[in-house]
Amino acid sequence: MASFVLFVFQPYHRCISIQKVQRTNMYFLLDLSAAFDTVDHSILLSRLQNRFGIRNTALNWLHSYLHSREQFVSVNGIESSKTNLLYGVPQGSVLGPLLYSLYTSPLGDIARKHNIPFHLYANDTHLYLSFTSNCPNHLSSSKMEVELCVKDIGDWMLRSKLKLNQDKTELLGISSKYRPRPPLDYIRVGDEVIKSSKQARNLGVAFEQCLDFKEHVKIPCKSVFFRSRNIAKIRRYLSQSTTETIVHAYITSRLDYCNALLYGFPKYLITRLQLVQNSAAHLVTLTRRQEHITPILRSLHCLPIHFRIIFKILLLTYKALNGLAPDYIRDLLRFNISGRTLRSSNNKLLDEPGANRKTYGERAFTVAAPRIWNKLPLQMRLSSSEAVFKANLKT
Repeated sequence: MASFVLFVFQPYHRCISIQKVQRTNMYFLLDLSAAFDTVDHSILLSRLQNRFGIRNTALNWLHSYLHSREQFVSVNGIESSKTNLLYGVPQGSVLGPLLYSLYTSPLGDIARKHNIPFHLYANDTHLYLSFTSNCPNHLSSSKMEVELCVKDIGDWMLRSKLKLNQDKTELLGISSKYRPRPPLDYIRVGDEVIKSSKQARNLGVAFEQCLDFKEHVKIPCKSVFFRSRNIAKIRRYLSQSTTETIVHAYITSRLDYCNALLYGFPKYLITRLQLVQNSAAHLVTLTRRQEHITPILRSLHCLPIHFRIIFKILLLTYKALNGLAPDYIRDLLRFNISGRTLRSSNNKLLDEPGANRKTYGERAFTVAAPRIWNKLPLQMRLSSSEAVFKANLKT
């Protein structure tokens, strides 16, 4: 199962009103059924040839790669009859996501037709739309624009033999918790009516109406404590190094997943994650919970949760500035260029944009990353490699 995300931002139209303009972001998630398994080989090869100019030997190689694949079931050494695979790209392969992205590239044409910005990543497609929630005319026109775009997407998917799963499609309106909720109740997708949800999950992240990410913190805490209890049952049979490997695989990885989103969050939310890390550290070292956690974490070379969040943001910033991250992340950063030559001109300082909203704006990557980056020592900003930067930053 794959997901198609509609998370659209556009310049809003001016609404004549004595009230203050209120912005709402629409988050619309369209679900695709077995996206990688329904790719038609003939359509894919035709698209590779006509749209991307792949011909002759290269096209023949891809034809050979896709065709003559078989599937069967083996149970206790007994194999079923083999069936030829006429559809789909090999999942888990290097070429699978790339071929799927090329196959669904016309989705970008549909988004451009409706003047909606978009972002494609494998089988996830993101579109962004923002509207003035206290202007009924703008809300109505925005809903109509999205419905027309999704209708065209649905028609294109039928022609491309992809299945749009309307039963699992979700709609989420994101706005400030300090303002009244916008009247975004539903959107029509074909013959279905998609009602607004309180939260939606995308790539393992729970987005909520106010972007407070309380559910995103709650889910890993619950899962990690469950795994921690299971590890504790067999801890006496494991060495410390083995336990540390298991903890990093099942606990630390969950705490670090998308943790950059939690920058600037209230302390009580970060404390919940910190308690999970503390519990895991006591489990690895077989120390009592009453013992002070700081020397234990230092002995394990583990950064506390607050610093792990900052570490992730700074590492992503370094990659973006050194061509190791996608261009759309690099475009969010700007070097601080002065009109006259200064001694700090070659110090890799970033321009620090202002934020209109302290609660939300200062958490944005475009605002938070430059502020943290500019506080680093010069020699760290000028690190020669990613490995050197990571080592110095952690120290």
